[in-house]
Amino acid sequence: MTPRYHNHISRRQFLGAAGVLFGSSFVPRSAFALQKRDYRLICIVLRGALDGLSAVAPLGDPDYLKLREKIALQDSGENAALALDVFFFLHPAMPHLQRLFQRKEVAIFHAISTGYRGRSHFDGQDILESGQSVPGTDSGWLNRAVMALPRGDRVAVRHALGIGAIPPLIIRGPAPILGWAPSTSPQPDEDIAHRLIELYTASDPLLADRLSQGLATDRMVREADAKAGTPTMGHLGREMASIAGPAAELLAADDGPRIAALAFEGWDTHINEGGTTGRLSSLLGSLDDSIFIFETKLKDVWKDTVLMIVTEFGRTAHVNGSVGTDHGTGTVAFLVGGAVTGGNIITNWPGLKPTSLLDGRDLRPTLDLRSVFKSVLRDMFDLSDPILASEIFADSGSIKPIPYLIR
Repeated sequence: MTPRYHNHISRRQFLGAAGVLFGSSFVPRSAFALQKRDYRLICIVLRGALDGLSAVAPLGDPDYLKLREKIALQDSGENAALALDVFFFLHPAMPHLQRLFQRKEVAIFHAISTGYRGRSHFDGQDILESGQSVPGTDSGWLNRAVMALPRGDRVAVRHALGIGAIPPLIIRGPAPILGWAPSTSPQPDEDIAHRLIELYTASDPLLADRLSQGLATDRMVREADAKAGTPTMGHLGREMASIAGPAAELLAADDGPRIAALAFEGWDTHINEGGTTGRLSSLLGSLDDSIFIFETKLKDVWKDTVLMIVTEFGRTAHVNGSVGTDHGTGTVAFLVGGAVTGGNIITNWPGLKPTSLLDGRDLRPTLDLRSVFKSVLRDMFDLSDPILASEIFADSGSIKPIPYLIR
C-alpha cells in the first residue's frame, strides 16, 4: 500500500512522485544533502510502548469512541483534543507540537511499527534500535550509519553522542561515540583530572583521549546550564528536561556532535492510563516540554534539525480492566524540526472495525519504521539505497524510503 499524506500534499501529487521513487532501486539524493548542510539528528526512544491512539487520536474513525471508552479524547468541550485535520487530533497535552505542526515542521506517521509482532519490551526495543528483523544484534542502526559515512565527513569527525549511563543500543557499535549522562553527583576536580590525563598520555593514550573528551563534554554542559534556564514543570518534566536541555546545548555547539540518541523511560500504561488527564497526559506533556526545550536551545540551527521520536510498539485498541491498555502493535512516530517537510500525517489508515484490527486487538500497522529511518539517513547524510539496505538495515531491500520527508 502507498502511504497517504493528510493535509497539504494531495494523494494524486504523492502517487505521481511515488511511481518514480518507489519503482526503482535508485532514489535521487536530496538536493539539500548535496549542499552539505550542517544537519543535526536527535533520535528519542520512548521506552515502554506509546499509545498512538491516544497521542494522535483518529476521531474521524466511527469506531474510535466505542473502542476507547473512558480514555477517549473528544473534539470539543473541556480539554478538547487539538485538531490536526478533520480526521486526526493531537492529545491536548501537546500544544507545542501542534504549533510546530501548523508551522509545517512536524510529520506524523500513524499505524506504523517495526517488523516485530511479539509483545516483549526487550525484544521490541532490540529490533527497533538495532534495525534488524530479529533481536540479538550488538550494534545499533544509527551507529552503523555513522560507520558508513565517508572518512573525514563532518559528522564522523565530530562523532555521535550517546546519552545515558548506558547509551541506547541504537547509537552503540563500532563507530566511536561521545557519552554523557545527567548526574547530581559533585563535579570532578579538573586539576586532578588533568593530572590523570598527563599520567595516562604516555601509558594509555586511548584512555587519556577518552577522559579528555569526557571532561570537555561535561564542561560544555555546565557552561550551558549556567547560561540558560529551564521551563517550570513537574517531576516527569524535570526528569526529561535534565536530559533534553544539556543534549541540545551540546548539539548546538559549533564543535559539538551532530547525531545523538537518548531514551525517555516509563511509557508502559497498563494501569490508569487516563484520557485528557492522568499518567499518559503527564508523559505527553513532559515530552512536549522537551520538544520546546530542543527548539529553544537549538534555535540558531533549528532549520537544519530533526528530532525523530519513536517507540518499540503500540498498545491495544481496547481498554483493559485497569483503565489502561496492554501491549499492542501499530502506533505513531514523529519527525520534528525545521528540516522536516511537515504539516502532514502520513498513513495507510487501516480502520478500527473489529475485522480490521490485528489479531482482533491491535491497530494494524501499514507502515514500516525502517522506511522513515532510511529516508532520514538518505536525505540528511547522503547514504545510498544499497548501503541502507545491506550495511545498515540488513535484508530490507523491499522497504523503500518515504520521499520528501526532509527539506
